[in-house]
Amino acid sequence: MIRSLIRLLRGRPSHAQTLNPLPAPTPFAAFATKPDVDVADLLGRAAVNLDTPELQRFLAGKTVLVTGAGGSIGSEICRQIMRFCPASLILVEQAENNLFEIDRELREKWLGATITPCVADICDAIRIATIFKAHQPQVVLHCAAHKHVPMMEQNPGEAIKNNVFGTKTVADAAAEFGTDAFVMVSTDKAVNPTSVMGAAKRFAELYIQSKNEGVENSTRFLAVRFGNVLGSSGSVVPIFKKQIAAGGPVTVTHPDMKRYFMTIPEASQLVLQAGAIGHGGEIFVLDMGEPIRIVDLARELIQRSGLRVEEDIAIEFTGIRPGEKLYEELAGLAEETRPTSHAKIRVWQLPPAEAQRVKKGLAILSDVVNGCREEAVIALARCVPEYRPDGVIRLGADSDGSETLRFSGGDESAVLAA
Repeated sequence: MIRSLIRLLRGRPSHAQTLNPLPAPTPFAAFATKPDVDVADLLGRAAVNLDTPELQRFLAGKTVLVTGAGGSIGSEICRQIMRFCPASLILVEQAENNLFEIDRELREKWLGATITPCVADICDAIRIATIFKAHQPQVVLHCAAHKHVPMMEQNPGEAIKNNVFGTKTVADAAAEFGTDAFVMVSTDKAVNPTSVMGAAKRFAELYIQSKNEGVENSTRFLAVRFGNVLGSSGSVVPIFKKQIAAGGPVTVTHPDMKRYFMTIPEASQLVLQAGAIGHGGEIFVLDMGEPIRIVDLARELIQRSGLRVEEDIAIEFTGIRPGEKLYEELAGLAEETRPTSHAKIRVWQLPPAEAQRVKKGLAILSDVVNGCREEAVIALARCVPEYRPDGVIRLGADSDGSETLRFSGGDESAVLAA
């Protein structure tokens, strides 16, 4: 018995092991030994390179602050920034472990660089003001946000609190302390939004636009709309990879579901490029080619993992989740697109945001952040007219042009739209 144990520990099979070999590995175990799939190969187009001299002029020698610095996009933006030799980089992040990892990574690669990690919640106005006062950032790249559509459908008050009022807190600090450029990371889900997350982001865009209206304000406020970012935390590619490694099934919501995709480096460079070329009030977008069917992406990942669709790994359709669209849009009906100095970047100049309407919207939203789900959804629908959430009906317009909204089939009282 002891000899068998020693042989086992040394990696030498015992007689019993020879007679009873372990079962052969299942086909999906090959996924673990395959080289990692390069997500850029899944785009169906050439990756866009936005590395231009404009970025050098924009970032070199500047103090740059990044919110959400430990996230997928924020951390990659930090990596890109360091290539352009900023005077200092301020990392703002609520998740301590994520902040620790990106801070350590950057310090190991960029010896002697001035990097300051700040644990902070973007909704904490006093803490954010303290950071801005201490460091006086010239460039602010605002990446922090709640982004998961189904999660925010269940927690609309938190979406409003973080995506609207967190953005307001950071933007107000940028204006107060004389930041040169503020770039907000938005989403294509803000276009004719069907989700709480998209509607909250759309109102945040409106707030950012309204910040450009003040004559006393010298900060350029801009926004960038992303498609889905391949390989980012919580996105379909890491989820599909885990499902494949576990033997499936790979879950897809609908066979016709399509999305625009970009890589993490593309998304990160787009944020930087927008800050370099924007004048204020614009919303930028990358030319992302044609949208990709999610089921085709799943099949591609399975095949690139050396496995067979349905034979080795099944694909299972689970149904569209609350707030999701079959197809994402890149521009609303009232938006006009025009080219920029970069061939692969377009800009939409939206109608000016009315400061008074935005102010009224903020008051409406502030009343519901800690209320029930129905109140928060109704409030977003009041403040974002193009948002048409499921279950909310419009009962008509009053003489002043405001609409009356309520949930169909419920006991909730009707409320007036802004």
